[in-house]
Amino acid sequence: MTQRVDTLLIFGASGDLTARLLLPGLGQLLTDQPDRRLELIGAGGVEYTDEQWKTIVTTSFSEVEAEGAAIDALLASTRYVQADVTDAKQLTDVLALATGNPAIYFALPPAVAAAVVTTLQTIEFPPGLTLALEKPFGLDVPSAIALNGELAKLVPENQIHRVDHFLGRSTVFNILGLRFANRIFEPVWNSEHIASIDVVYDEQLGLEGRAGYYDKAGALVDMIQSHLLQVMAVLAMEPPSTLGSDDLRDAKEIVLRATRLWNDDPATGSRRARYTAGDIDGRSLPSYADEKGVDPARETETLAEVTLEVSTWRWKGVPITLRSGKALVERRREIVVTFKPANQLPVGLTGANAPTVLRLFLAPDAMSLEIDINGPGDPYELERTSLDATFGDGQLLAYREVLAGILDGDPTLGVRGDSAVEGWRILAPVIAAWRADEVPLDEYPAGSEGPSEWKRIG
Repeated sequence: MTQRVDTLLIFGASGDLTARLLLPGLGQLLTDQPDRRLELIGAGGVEYTDEQWKTIVTTSFSEVEAEGAAIDALLASTRYVQADVTDAKQLTDVLALATGNPAIYFALPPAVAAAVVTTLQTIEFPPGLTLALEKPFGLDVPSAIALNGELAKLVPENQIHRVDHFLGRSTVFNILGLRFANRIFEPVWNSEHIASIDVVYDEQLGLEGRAGYYDKAGALVDMIQSHLLQVMAVLAMEPPSTLGSDDLRDAKEIVLRATRLWNDDPATGSRRARYTAGDIDGRSLPSYADEKGVDPARETETLAEVTLEVSTWRWKGVPITLRSGKALVERRREIVVTFKPANQLPVGLTGANAPTVLRLFLAPDAMSLEIDINGPGDPYELERTSLDATFGDGQLLAYREVLAGILDGDPTLGVRGDSAVEGWRILAPVIAAWRADEVPLDEYPAGSEGPSEWKRIG
């Protein structure tokens, strides 16, 4: 049974995540729901007056032109508390400010969030409490299992939202609609017709001052272990009976349980690289190893590729490659489904007989279906063309959708505890091999497509 949240408490409210992502998403949500009434309480280590806090909230809201009765009511009542929420007494005092059903959003480093979870076990809190945590959910299989156990001591699983903002995009429902509402796709969505799937999330941005987190995570953990595995699960799932949270998350979990590294070999199923100095759109980037806060001895990768197989009847033998990197020549965010070529062309019809390719672009969401047709020239010669479409309004912020699920008590777009564990299980062989230097750390100049010896995917 779902329950609406009456008070949103943001722990770590003085941090960048709150002002840059959470508050704009909240502003957009409340603008769309003017009748909603929500108390907002910020708690953090920095000393703010209520007026300073309201200025921060107002500034973030202005970025999305938030307005209306719900916005006015929230701004009139919002408060900020300077507190160490790992301390039982101070945590109790903060929770006492909440009315109705509260939700805690942990905009905190993972270790601090874990400490708050431990402290919560020592105090009284409302039974309707909702917990929302940012990734990473643990650091490996044992720690993910342990975190799930600690959370389960507090509230039921459906009151825990493990936030993956990729799932907050309308992308999830765009994929489901495209697959299951179109007979042209669903009957051929399997290994008999599909040759390969690639999920690519390449950025032109470099480190951007995130060494404190990124140098300990790298591209594999930052993007593939969480975000891209979840996208893959949506692509590969069996048709769920409903779009309710249980059915949808069960379908994803079944995919993840069946997923393993291609040939069970990190040496052939994974690649890693790190950028060196270079230029991107007129910007000069130093070598990653020379970035402030980076420890070169860690050999943190800034580009990662992993090829997986979902060992089910539908996907057996189809390589699914997940790739993400920084400081690359182009911003590339797409899912590439490459179909097998036609078995044979009629005699007299010429052309490359290239495979049909479906491209699903992320943020903004769009699609392109690349096919061969008879062109305007020689009627016996095939030419390549594409059928293009866009998926509705791409202006909704990912955190607007994330917060909507939290505030409405709907965990559909969150990561369930068992799926968080499976993400670590799937990539554990790769992580171990990379730490043991069994897979070389290649290099590529910033502003390039990646290492010159790597074949482009998709």
